[in-house]
Amino acid sequence: MFRPGIPLPSTGKSPEEGQPRPKEDALRPTAAERVRTLVESKATASLTIPGIEVLDELGADGPAARTVAPDGDVVLLVPSGSPAARAAAHAQDDELTCVMEITDVAPVAMSHRIRGRAWVAGWLTPVPCGERTRAAAALLAERHPVGELLGIDQAPRPRRSGRPAAGVGPAGRAAWALLRLEVGEACVDDLWGADGVEPDDFSTAEPDPLIRHEADLLQHLHAAHGDQVRGLCALLGDRSDIVCTRGPAIPVALDRFGLRVRFTDEADRPFDARFDFPEPVRNVTELRYAMHALFDAAAG
Repeated sequence: MFRPGIPLPSTGKSPEEGQPRPKEDALRPTAAERVRTLVESKATASLTIPGIEVLDELGADGPAARTVAPDGDVVLLVPSGSPAARAAAHAQDDELTCVMEITDVAPVAMSHRIRGRAWVAGWLTPVPCGERTRAAAALLAERHPVGELLGIDQAPRPRRSGRPAAGVGPAGRAAWALLRLEVGEACVDDLWGADGVEPDDFSTAEPDPLIRHEADLLQHLHAAHGDQVRGLCALLGDRSDIVCTRGPAIPVALDRFGLRVRFTDEADRPFDARFDFPEPVRNVTELRYAMHALFDAAAG
């Protein structure tokens, strides 16, 4: 059903005070899909392990990359000297509980920029050396290229121009380690609402197909198509005359179901409008046609 211009007024608390929330009838991804999407995204993540104090406030010891294995476990690439890597190595057969927190920040500058947070809790272990390490490294490299996966189950290469050997950190140690987070539970608190997620649902959920491109697409819409984004206010019915002449129109979020834009109401308060696509898109090519359909509907 083609339903462009559904206003999304604030209906409750949010990740950041004042953040707008949707109406119940808006098309939306499931809670499991939202968590899975954030795990597969490049949003900042941190690891918390009970009893271990983390002194790094800048996130340098957090995962450099992460993805979900076919069995539903989360594979993490972390510095070998990080608290998480050291704790997992020393835990051996003991269960090491861990919580990964992911903070989703809108790629376009605006007020209330934090779009949501997700938490994935479970048990942390090192990925065993050998075939499983190579398979996990290949999976990370395929989904989240981060340059060379230094020091993972491979011999270091010779030095070049006085630099340390590739794959080696300080004192000859491997620079990176692969960890596995077995998911015990998860939850999300974002623009759609707050929900819990069961491990089986997380394992079978699919990330949004646009997640790898969302940041670039939103920035492009804001920089190159600002007038057309603002023109979508024509689809807001009785509110159009007021909204179209007040404040900025900022693209906030994009997924396979539609585009969310932040406008300003008659009381100078931000509110979100959700512009649903004619049907869910599966890739950037289909997104292009869906965006043209929205812009044409607003202009016509």
